[in-house]
Amino acid sequence: MIPGSRSILRRLGVGLGAGLTLASLADDLAVIHGGSTAVTEELPDGRTRKLTAAAMARLVGRYSAAVAARSAPGEPVVVATPNGMDQLMVCLAVARVGRLPAPVNPQMSTAEVRHVVSDCGASLVVRSASELERGKGSSSAAPSPADPDPGDVAALFYTSGTTGKPKGAELTHRGLVGQMSAAALTPPLLRGQEILMGLPVAHIMGFIAVLAPMVSGVPVYFLDRFDAERALEVIEDRRVSGFMGVPAMYRMMLEAGAADRDLTSVRFWLSGADVMPADLARQFKSFGATVSVPLLGSFGEAAFVEGYGMVEVAGGVAAKVSPPMLPIGLGDSLGIRLPGWEFRVVDDEGEPVRGGASGELQLRGPGVLEGYWGDEANTAAVLTEDGWLRTGDLVRPGPLGTVVFCGRVKNVVLSGGYTVYPTEVETDLEEHRDVAEAVVLGVPDARFGESVVAAVRLRPGAELTEEALMRWASQRMARYKAPRRIVFVDEMPVTGTRKVQRDKLAALFTTA
Repeated sequence: MIPGSRSILRRLGVGLGAGLTLASLADDLAVIHGGSTAVTEELPDGRTRKLTAAAMARLVGRYSAAVAARSAPGEPVVVATPNGMDQLMVCLAVARVGRLPAPVNPQMSTAEVRHVVSDCGASLVVRSASELERGKGSSSAAPSPADPDPGDVAALFYTSGTTGKPKGAELTHRGLVGQMSAAALTPPLLRGQEILMGLPVAHIMGFIAVLAPMVSGVPVYFLDRFDAERALEVIEDRRVSGFMGVPAMYRMMLEAGAADRDLTSVRFWLSGADVMPADLARQFKSFGATVSVPLLGSFGEAAFVEGYGMVEVAGGVAAKVSPPMLPIGLGDSLGIRLPGWEFRVVDDEGEPVRGGASGELQLRGPGVLEGYWGDEANTAAVLTEDGWLRTGDLVRPGPLGTVVFCGRVKNVVLSGGYTVYPTEVETDLEEHRDVAEAVVLGVPDARFGESVVAAVRLRPGAELTEEALMRWASQRMARYKAPRRIVFVDEMPVTGTRKVQRDKLAALFTTA
């Protein structure tokens, strides 16, 4: 047992509400994992660097001294660094001295970053880790970590801003790190495995996805910018055991020739942030393997794990697993609730739905945001008086306490008295062999109230016409569901976390 690790493991492993906080995380992991490699990072200049848990703790301590000298306790600090481990370590440094890190995605525009700075009232904006290695406080000794209550606000994570201005979600220490406490108990056999990811650290999925393996002692190979071909090369060359990404990344890897690469080292694929098409998950399961035997080769297939969550719950609240060789754990179910979480499905009046009808999913549990920073109106709109979070996701109750995803409450098309769920139409359109991706939405229609339209990205080399796809769709689905107009696009407009910006697509259909 590493000296000092027993008490830390108790904090990590006692379950939800454990005493672990973002402020002490780097120091605690250095005690537990010491000189073990925490992450190997590809840098923008082509170099790679390895960081052990101990090395990260030293850097976090050094940065925290500079942050303490340049800001006041309790105030937000905007972390506008490039994507990567520096951004993570600066966030940990800010939390270490009792400030609130507010990380922003480097793909955000200057105006969007200015909005975040203005909204949270930050007096300090860190644009690179090197800024903290010189100037005020840079030569000071690392201060002792702050000792906040796990229920205190730990950080501000701004919503992606696909509708309206980004809002700062106030997330607690318990929500951000208390929920990953069980990761510390990962069996030692798994700790030599390496997981590949190229997610934005400033997004809640990327932040948690990087931290959770570090808590468990699983090394991360990190791409500061996701590139499908490079990801496939890393999997082949390093024989990584896992990949974490969003559905759009899986689509890009498939288009980049994943089927022709040797991906049999992968034992588990992980996805989140959006609904994963079942057929796409099945394909990647088949690319991996259950076991590899010297001289004999690889056998079986990989597992596929899909999580459901959002920034307002500090990560994930449900997960589903599709084990190797079993056709289960795929499709529209959100999976099994994670410990400590409660679900309910309600109608427009806030009453529980009956008879398997659909309604809005509401959540209650340890990671629910305290509110939106300085925004009482939006806080009241998203939180009920009794503490339930309105997710805006439309679901219907399923077996064994699960729920089945139907679409977004605010992303439902009402056409001619019929209710159309875009997710269903998108799935049908993507069944066409020439369609790589489809996004369905509703636009104003004088006759029907709204018309169903679709933006479609074709596979390379496809010669399909918009009219031919509309005819095909009309034969595949009810008349009121079939898109009345289809526009082909070279690429979908997306946020930094690769969520489609539907408002920008709607502009394509404003004429005629």
